[in-house]
Amino acid sequence: MSLISRLMEMTRLNDDDDEDYFGPEDDYELDRPVRRNTFSNSRDDMDDEEEEPRPRFFSRPSPKVVPMRRAEVSMIKPTSIEDAREICDFLLAGKAVVLNMEGIHTEIAQRIIDFTSGATYSMNGNLQKISSYIFIATPESVELSGDFQDLLGNGSLDVSGMNIRL
Repeated sequence: MSLISRLMEMTRLNDDDDEDYFGPEDDYELDRPVRRNTFSNSRDDMDDEEEEPRPRFFSRPSPKVVPMRRAEVSMIKPTSIEDAREICDFLLAGKAVVLNMEGIHTEIAQRIIDFTSGATYSMNGNLQKISSYIFIATPESVELSGDFQDLLGNGSLDVSGMNIRL
């Protein structure tokens, strides 16, 4: 006997004694689960139950976007506190409002801004300062992004490319 066969015999790795025994547990095979191929269209894989048809295309939820043809921006240069109501009416209609406070008395301008700020807060809107005398108020349906004061840079805003209704 060789050295390897002696080692195998000592560790009983070549023990063939259990191959001759046939017990009742050897009479049947283990049931293996049937795998289904999800890409198969054969009738054999189908159950009696009808499956719902799968849509060919899946839609993804789109981010909150307001179509530009429906979005309007109103520019107002208020002269009195009564103009604050008009500003709020535009906001309630879903329109953004640009307020030009140049040339108006500081106390009246402060009251208009306070009134507009309260209105935008109650509507979950937004009020941001564009420059020292120009503000933009938006309803909840309009989202503002970026810092308008950084856009000014040199103190002027180029609106030549904007389509603004007055």
